[in-house]
Amino acid sequence: MSVTVVAESPLQDDVRMLISGLNEHLLPLSPIEFQFKMTVEEMAEPDTTVFVARDENGHALGCGALKIHQGGLGEVKRMFTAPKARGARVGSTVLAAIVERARGERLTWLMLETGTAPGFAAARQLYERSGFKPRGPFLDYPGSNWSAFYEMQLTR
Repeated sequence: MSVTVVAESPLQDDVRMLISGLNEHLLPLSPIEFQFKMTVEEMAEPDTTVFVARDENGHALGCGALKIHQGGLGEVKRMFTAPKARGARVGSTVLAAIVERARGERLTWLMLETGTAPGFAAARQLYERSGFKPRGPFLDYPGSNWSAFYEMQLTR
């Protein structure tokens, strides 16, 4: 399967459907108070770039976002691959686009929060395989047994 990843608006119907699928996927995995979601409207704000993976027919297969914070910090948000595309390296392709954009923005660090439940195992494996290292909470995320935090240093 050929996949192309491009920065796009999250305010498209098919991207909204991906985010809805992500939200449904997350609901049973951890308590709602430990699910740190962005709406598509928040994802459309100027500090966030959304990347969409599409197949050769233009169908949206996955997404992820880079949110830029002050102090050279970028955050990976809203990573999701549609169930029909899992195993086709869509997530790693989206994540690579996020890392490339973060480097292009000359960010110092890229960080993320994900869950610890078994349903997040593939995500944690993707982040670790991509060079992210475990770390403690950052920004205003609370420390808990429900969250795993990762970082990647981009510049020294």
